[in-house]
Amino acid sequence: PDLSGYEKFGLGNVKYNISRIHVTAVEFPSASISLIPGTGIKLVIGNASLTIDMNWNIRTWMFKDSGRSTVYISKVFVTAIFSTPLDNTGHTSISLTSCRTTSGDIDIKLNGKS
Repeated sequence: PDLSGYEKFGLGNVKYNISRIHVTAVEFPSASISLIPGTGIKLVIGNASLTIDMNWNIRTWMFKDSGRSTVYISKVFVTAIFSTPLDNTGHTSISLTSCRTTSGDIDIKLNGKS
């Protein structure tokens, strides 16, 4: 979904809008799944990265600008634990028990009119 809102900076508000957000690349160079006896499944993703393209525009009382942006997020690490209990009919269900995510680097390139 698009993101929009206001932020207060110094002498005034900045109105922003981020639209047409598209994930253009995802890489999982290291991923593993293991069973945890009596609990469920552990998923570990290491050193992942993703690239996101989007349109942006900002407006203040003094100026306005708009353009395209590319965001590259790297060194993403995810550890997720899923429980896999049996329901009352004997079928396995799955639910997320815990999730931890960290990211190392974020590179943002803004291309605008100004």
